[in-house]
Amino acid sequence: MEVLIEQIVIYGVVALLCALIIYFYLRKHKTTSSKTRHKVSIAKAEGLFEPVSLHPFIDLNTCIGSAACITACPEKDILGLIDGKATVINASNCVGHGACFHACPVEAISLRIGTEARGVDLPHVNQNFETNVQGIYIAGELGGMGLIKNSVEQGQQAIESIMRRKKRAIGNVLDVVIVGAGPAGISASLAAKKYGLTSITIEQDSLGGTVYTFPRAKVVMTSPMDLPLYGKVKLTDTSKDELLKLWTKVTSENDLKIKENTKVNDIKPLPNGTFKLVTNTGDEYISNHVLLAIGRRGSPRKLTITGEDLPKVAYRLLEPERISDKKVIVVGGGDSAIESALLLKDQNEVILSYRSDKFSRLKPKNKENVEHAVADHSLNVMFNADLLSINERSVLMKVNGEVNELENDLVYIFAGGELPTQFLKNAGVEITKRFGHIMKKHN
Repeated sequence: MEVLIEQIVIYGVVALLCALIIYFYLRKHKTTSSKTRHKVSIAKAEGLFEPVSLHPFIDLNTCIGSAACITACPEKDILGLIDGKATVINASNCVGHGACFHACPVEAISLRIGTEARGVDLPHVNQNFETNVQGIYIAGELGGMGLIKNSVEQGQQAIESIMRRKKRAIGNVLDVVIVGAGPAGISASLAAKKYGLTSITIEQDSLGGTVYTFPRAKVVMTSPMDLPLYGKVKLTDTSKDELLKLWTKVTSENDLKIKENTKVNDIKPLPNGTFKLVTNTGDEYISNHVLLAIGRRGSPRKLTITGEDLPKVAYRLLEPERISDKKVIVVGGGDSAIESALLLKDQNEVILSYRSDKFSRLKPKNKENVEHAVADHSLNVMFNADLLSINERSVLMKVNGEVNELENDLVYIFAGGELPTQFLKNAGVEITKRFGHIMKKHN
């Protein structure tokens, strides 16, 4: 009898412990869900819930709520848990690392670009990075995978695909012309050198491509990567300046041929299967293959207003520390405009002009910093503002319907860029608007 009572007590204690464990688990589960729902509501209010580029898509029927994706994501509050299932919170801040995709134990996450409501123009690229035009390849941001690490991997993989094609150049014909000297282009240039391909790399701007247009202090890489002929790069929290020094080092050490400040205006397929590339300087190149490693925003979008061609107007900020005691207008409401205005404000009188009535889709840190700058009066933000014209010493600005003339020394315009659609179409590359398109990770 005593043994039975003792067993009953033991079973009761075990049952109580199990009940307590379940209770605290469910309470934590409920608390986590509540916090995530609150974050989602804030993201929706701030316009950060809808994705603008590559982002994770979660299959709720497959997700087991392991939270491995949340742990793996190097960014903050991109993913969360609601009712034991993963959900996207600040989709606009996702930069497409793909870490969540690889971490999910049940493959419940796919990487997608565009949504059911908002399509994204993408060129046709197969698993070998080749477009519908045989011999023309695309790697990096133009194909939808813009993260630096992804771009570096794709640049090398595209060259490896060209190697497998086994069409080698004869005479003055090059094996490959690489268009763009950003992360994908530099990686491809190194890979071409590694495999003994004859090549030249053409960049319309400066070494580093779109990375070079970032403000100097901007962090642009958050995970290690492997560079051909160099090895593993372990700069996990790297500034633009540090990364550019690396690009310069590897290109110099390997004697890469990179033609800067030269734009490829035209790519013409020739009857013999080669391509003729014509640049804005009048140079012509004949090549068996072309690798397009350019950004999605090939050229800065202009306002098309009077005076926009003046020397005082720029579309990127290179050396903010060298600009002082100037009256500066920064046009735009995105992260690039915000970061540039913040970098300039301490040594200059800065006006940040934005055509809408509030900022949206800003990174949390930028939003916080710009609010502080407005509060301490170190930055003048003008909403509902349109820049009408630019003169040597002033600009005309319409704010809330009223036109004002403002003294001005410099104008920085951050109105985004334009997809090089016509350039691609002229070469025969097909472009389609994709809605919720699944981006496959290439091996």
